[in-house]
Amino acid sequence: MPKPTPAVKILVVDDDPQICDFMETFLSSDGFQVTSKSDPTGIEDEVRDGGYHLVVLDLMMPKLDGIETLQRIRKVDSDLAVVIFTGYPSLDSAVQAMKLDAVDYLRKPFNPEEFRSVLDRVMRKKGLLRNPEESLHRYIGERIRGARKEQDLTLKQVARRTGLSVSLLSQIERAESSASIGSLYRIAVALDVKVGELFGEF
Repeated sequence: MPKPTPAVKILVVDDDPQICDFMETFLSSDGFQVTSKSDPTGIEDEVRDGGYHLVVLDLMMPKLDGIETLQRIRKVDSDLAVVIFTGYPSLDSAVQAMKLDAVDYLRKPFNPEEFRSVLDRVMRKKGLLRNPEESLHRYIGERIRGARKEQDLTLKQVARRTGLSVSLLSQIERAESSASIGSLYRIAVALDVKVGELFGEF
């Protein structure tokens, strides 16, 4: 029996308590262990003692802005993954964030699926994948959906070509069900792609 993977710990820093509550609910439902802070002062001790894998950091805060907070984080931990998010994006702040090795810079309000893909990329880069098989299902689902959309095909049309149900195809695309090799082969033939292309560079 495989050993359970420890939860990925995320720190959310935002002066808006409603954003903190939303992020805690959103990320906890995805299986992350989440702590939120509405006051960025004392961030060094929090990062030093918290054992976090990722910090999600608001850019505009009254006591310390996101860039100053990120500078303090870097004095304590040069490798910690940090995602900046802001309702007031600017080229200058984006450049400063990247110079301090932020892994991404997102505009608020963000699309939850876009944020999930950022988290997947960050965890892959940092070697923190909790469930590689789950990530593979999601990746294949995205590849199938992308190929289908490129050809302007509906799920119903792909179902007719493959003999698979619309419900199953939808579940595969949303990574709610794993596809058998036989099903993947049928989908690949229906979309006129090689089976290997559905795995891409995973």
